[in-house]
Amino acid sequence: MSTDCPFCQPTGMLLENDLAYAIRDQSPVNPGHLLVLPRRHVADWFDTSAQERQAMFELADAAKAWLDTEFHPDGYNLGINVGDTAGQTIFHVHLHLIPRFRGDVANPRGGVRGVIPSKQNY
Repeated sequence: MSTDCPFCQPTGMLLENDLAYAIRDQSPVNPGHLLVLPRRHVADWFDTSAQERQAMFELADAAKAWLDTEFHPDGYNLGINVGDTAGQTIFHVHLHLIPRFRGDVANPRGGVRGVIPSKQNY
C-alpha cells in the first residue's frame, strides 16, 4: 500500500473480490468507462501474481455484464498501460474497460492500435 497512490485508498467501488476491485474512471472516455485494479500496490502488470490477474479478469467479466445492462454498448476496448512510455500516469496497475458505441468515433478500425495513430488503419 502506498500513501500517495490514489488507487490504494479506493472509494466508490462498484465491484470487488478478495484481490481486486472495480471503480469508475474519473476522466471517462465514454459513458461507463471503468477501471479494474488489484488491491495490492503494484505498478507493472507483469509484476502481478497469477491470482491477482485471475481476480481482475473475473471482475472484468462481472463489470461487462453490469455495463451491458446499464449502458448497452455495442463493443468494448480493454487496455493496460505499462510504463510512462506506454502512457501510464498512475503507477498502480489498472485495466481500462471502455464501453464503445456505434458512431462514438468516425472510424473505429484498428481499436487499440490507435495508440500509435499512423498504425491504426491497415
